[in-house]
Amino acid sequence: MGLVFRWLVRIASGLVLLILAGVGLVYFLASQSLPEYDQTLEVRGLTAPVEIVRDTANVPHILAETDPDVFFGLGYAHAQDRLWQMTVMRRTAQGRLSEVFGPRTVHIDKLLRRLDLYGLAHRSVEVQDDYTKAALRSYAAGVNARLTEINEEALGRGAPEMFLFNTPVSPWQPGDSIAVIKLMGLQLSGHLQDEVLRARTSLMLNNPERLADILPDVPGPGIAALPEYASLFPTLPRYARGTDMPNTPLSPFPKRGLAGASNAWTAAPSRSASGGTLLANDPHLGFTAPGVWYLAHLGLAKGGVIGATIPGIPAVMSGRSDRLGWGLTSSYLDDQDVHIEQLNPNNPEEYLTPEGYKEFRKRPSIIEIQGEAPITLTLRWTDNGPVLPGSHYDLETITPPGHVASLSWTALSPQDTSMTASMALMNADNVDQAIEVAEQFIAPSQNLSLVDTDTIGMKLIGAMPGRHLRNQSQGRIPTPGWIEANRWQGRLPYAENPEFVAPAGGVLGNTNNKIIDRPFPNHVSFEWGDTQRVNRWERLMMSREVHTRDSFIEAQLDTVSFTARSLLPLIGADLWFTGASAPEGTPERQRQIALTLLADWNGEMNEHLPEPLIYAAWLRALQARLISDELGPLAGEFKHVEPLFIERVYRDIDGAGVWCDVRQSAPKETCTEMARLALDDALIWISERYGSALESLRWGDAHQATHDHPVLGEVPVLRYFVNIRQSTSGGDNTLLRGRTSGEGPDPFQNVHGAGYRGVYDFADPDSSVFITATGQSGHFLSRYYDDQAQLWRRGEYIPMSLDMDLARAAAVGVTNLIPR
Repeated sequence: MGLVFRWLVRIASGLVLLILAGVGLVYFLASQSLPEYDQTLEVRGLTAPVEIVRDTANVPHILAETDPDVFFGLGYAHAQDRLWQMTVMRRTAQGRLSEVFGPRTVHIDKLLRRLDLYGLAHRSVEVQDDYTKAALRSYAAGVNARLTEINEEALGRGAPEMFLFNTPVSPWQPGDSIAVIKLMGLQLSGHLQDEVLRARTSLMLNNPERLADILPDVPGPGIAALPEYASLFPTLPRYARGTDMPNTPLSPFPKRGLAGASNAWTAAPSRSASGGTLLANDPHLGFTAPGVWYLAHLGLAKGGVIGATIPGIPAVMSGRSDRLGWGLTSSYLDDQDVHIEQLNPNNPEEYLTPEGYKEFRKRPSIIEIQGEAPITLTLRWTDNGPVLPGSHYDLETITPPGHVASLSWTALSPQDTSMTASMALMNADNVDQAIEVAEQFIAPSQNLSLVDTDTIGMKLIGAMPGRHLRNQSQGRIPTPGWIEANRWQGRLPYAENPEFVAPAGGVLGNTNNKIIDRPFPNHVSFEWGDTQRVNRWERLMMSREVHTRDSFIEAQLDTVSFTARSLLPLIGADLWFTGASAPEGTPERQRQIALTLLADWNGEMNEHLPEPLIYAAWLRALQARLISDELGPLAGEFKHVEPLFIERVYRDIDGAGVWCDVRQSAPKETCTEMARLALDDALIWISERYGSALESLRWGDAHQATHDHPVLGEVPVLRYFVNIRQSTSGGDNTLLRGRTSGEGPDPFQNVHGAGYRGVYDFADPDSSVFITATGQSGHFLSRYYDDQAQLWRRGEYIPMSLDMDLARAAAVGVTNLIPR
């Protein structure tokens, strides 16, 4: 017995040692790719030495004698810290993910091949100006210098993920940077899916007038009545079940409600306590680890530029120089239209045009798949754009037999000069000059907020499609592509893009709200990203005669929900004080406790409070009860609460109160009954998920920010090292926006928000501040992988200074690149 025991101990000890050795080997191999920030390195492609000073937050301050060499240094720094991220983004744009990740990404590759973003990007290189071409070439050379260093020094393949996936990295090319911009445009575009959903919803509703309730227009002057989708294509069924697209974090196609958002506001000297202009910007994107943004300071010939870059792109997208500050918000410009193309019944290789049948432009494309045989696609284009598969956003459900769907989109331009516009913006001297150079920006369309030393402005940038006055749907639902009036008529003049400069009130801002109301076809959009947050922003801006850097920070971090303050009195009007007693432990008692908590609540979506969770669960359950009867299985497509819909119903606007009655039941339900039933639904769900002690609930437990690694985030054990999860305040409709997922067992997880925040004060520029949601490094063993995450969660910032003495004073490393 003793002998057996001794052998068991030996075997167990051996296994432990083997495991420890394995862990040690994995750590050793992974750590080889940690970049060395304090070194001198000879590289090819430079004309003179480049110095990269890393400050305490690992923000690189890049100095060189010429601008191309500065961009070389940025490419090198990006590749040091985010090589894996850059590699995946490029492969996504190329439609080559399946070579690495196998069958699970085939649907992404098919779609990207059809859009041909990568090919269009490389064709666009030749239309850039000489300054931009030189910058793109030098940036690519900087990335490739890091690749050469990795290969020559055996630096762990450049990133730990490279050990897990066979990912050969080809040299970076100038067109790759333009492809990354186009890929970002894809992530920010939501009109295609909105058109499809509007069409599907109109088919499902018995009363087409109710479409204005569930998919409401932003309040304001209305538009002429639109045709029913069924009248355009009368052979379609009322409801067709769509194809579930594989759900993978690698997909660049946004889910509905997650196609981009942002905040930006500016103050003129007359509204600034310090007498200088102010700008605050926090662009919103899906959360990942590492985040999208990368902080950098570029020492250009015209002066330093500092702010948020995107790895793969040699430009500061949101930031400042000593002369100018700029920030971006999603404009929600309607820059996509779906066309239904009729096939020739005698020749399916032809489609109908205003001039008769015409042959598709076609070419084959082979997709290599890890572990499986390759597949060959036939890519087809019409005059309106590429032909998309029926599975994409359920296009098949609104496409009649004998037809296919195509997409018109401004980003599908082979002459995209957005990169040139981004480079020129960094060198602009004032607001007027910045607006002028931004004319070259094509896609994705953005609202560009600007300040110089004494002026503020905002300009919608990006190509605005020209639509015919007789377009059958005004771009709101798919239309027959063979009718001339439904086709795009080129680009509207840049002067038509909305512009606001030096307003009398001294304050400008955008929360993705409706910024202008013009009749079709000179409108901007019928779909806007915000009808709620702007009300809170307006109140905060007007509550002070003058503003400071800190008051702008306070607005960025504001967690009060205008929506909660508006809707709770409506839906609970007849529930607050019933006067009835209820025994402890009964549903009625839980309802009374919940209503008492909400009655005393000020609408603050604070992570430590129970009321935000009760409120959010109630609204979610209420919308589900209101629409399930009318929309049936399509109700599941409405994953986020639409505040305007709830308000229309409970104010009975244009008869919208009819949604409260369940058509399939004999009694006629009232809106009060639906609110009470929904509250009971919510409390049952909460008790099953978080327990029945309502006073002990925490919104932050449900509203966790999910900065997850797109590839390793679902791997057991490893996910605890690569994912960054944080309890957060805010919600769907607060200025501190934390957009919820709206699906799955955790529908209130915070999946989309401000991955970057910056506040620029031109009275004292070096007192400006910024922060990202994770950290500078994409290497999960680096201390800079998540060092900014807790600062971000707590609403703190780091200095945004162009002062090189300050950067050198506590530098964590200085890299000197020397021409070889």
